[in-house]
Amino acid sequence: MVIRNKWKTVPLGDYCSKIGSGSTPRGGDSVYQESGVSFIRSQNIYNGQFVTDGLAHLNDELANKLRGVTVEPNDVLLNITGDSVARSCQVPEEILPARVNQHVAIVRPKAEEFDSRFVAYFLISPFMQSTMLSLAGSGGTRKALTKEMIERFKVPHPRLPLQERISDFLSTYDNLIDNNRQRMALLEESARQLYLEWFVRMHFPGHEHTSITNGVPVGWKRKKLGEICEDIREKVLPNQLEPDTPYIGLEHIPKRSISLTDWGQAEQVTSTKHRFRAGEFLFGKIRPYFHKVGVAFVDGVASADAIVIRPQTASIGGLVLMTISSDAFVAATAQGMKEGSKMPRADWKLMKQYPILVPPDGLLSTFQSTIQLTVAQLKTLTLQNQKLRAARDLLLPKLMSGEIAV
Repeated sequence: MVIRNKWKTVPLGDYCSKIGSGSTPRGGDSVYQESGVSFIRSQNIYNGQFVTDGLAHLNDELANKLRGVTVEPNDVLLNITGDSVARSCQVPEEILPARVNQHVAIVRPKAEEFDSRFVAYFLISPFMQSTMLSLAGSGGTRKALTKEMIERFKVPHPRLPLQERISDFLSTYDNLIDNNRQRMALLEESARQLYLEWFVRMHFPGHEHTSITNGVPVGWKRKKLGEICEDIREKVLPNQLEPDTPYIGLEHIPKRSISLTDWGQAEQVTSTKHRFRAGEFLFGKIRPYFHKVGVAFVDGVASADAIVIRPQTASIGGLVLMTISSDAFVAATAQGMKEGSKMPRADWKLMKQYPILVPPDGLLSTFQSTIQLTVAQLKTLTLQNQKLRAARDLLLPKLMSGEIAV
């Protein structure tokens, strides 16, 4: 890499063929279906990553009514309202055709002027994230970015071949991150299948020779969730935290995951939170974050809308984790959600009544060892990704400004 002069900047709006948000069809969730034209919402968009969990779909008739907000290949997506404001990524081609809702803006750079990957990287750079969050919080009680704000963004404008080289260089980091994510997904699925095999299908080691009485294998015990773990409500005020304390909001907890793969810093905290310790579990208790579950790899503080769950003993932790992340548990918990004035939420008093079959110590120890090994591997991959992101983000502003070049 070499040092070079900084490039000139240009207004983003002058170099895009489209900047605009989408719309939501009448009927909301009731019209979504399992297949069809993808319908992208803010929950699908993370910085540098498109998350397909929770991706909704529309039938052809509804999609045709929203054809004005059609997403095209290479479009950059930007969340423009709410707690996830400023998160941005490129649309993956495999989910097209697609539309977006009103909380997401399409940013479509002119191909002859900008490599869309370059624009996508610029939007997730630390400087632009800070700028957008500041702008979004300046207009009232609800965080929002307007079309006019986005059009005025000053974007560095090197020659197109240089943009492509920078994007290629930064992509090497993201490719490594994606590979680690894929490995994590395989590890998590393996843990889920083991849990299902032992505790749902009841095909645990030695099941062929084990009698079952009233649904309970001999030597096993029927217990309630609250008997093997507890919820922790250690409240902490913002002024009691060090700025570098890890903060996990519900936006940091991926769906269909058992590991917390990202976190922010406590300097973002402005209200009372709950402290958690490494090895404890977080469970998102309100919609739309319900049933986001993850094991913490560090000490920190979490959103008050997450339940902090601590196993009573280390030997029972794997069983607790896999139970609260299971589809059966979420279905049972959803039925008992409190309908409050603002948003339905899970009730720990009901959750802790959930029945659990606990195997004898030998089987429990074997299961715990397997899950513990999986969690250790997930932690290693998560921390690797943290370092890769940090390295990418350190280089990003220097590459974007032209201070250094590849």
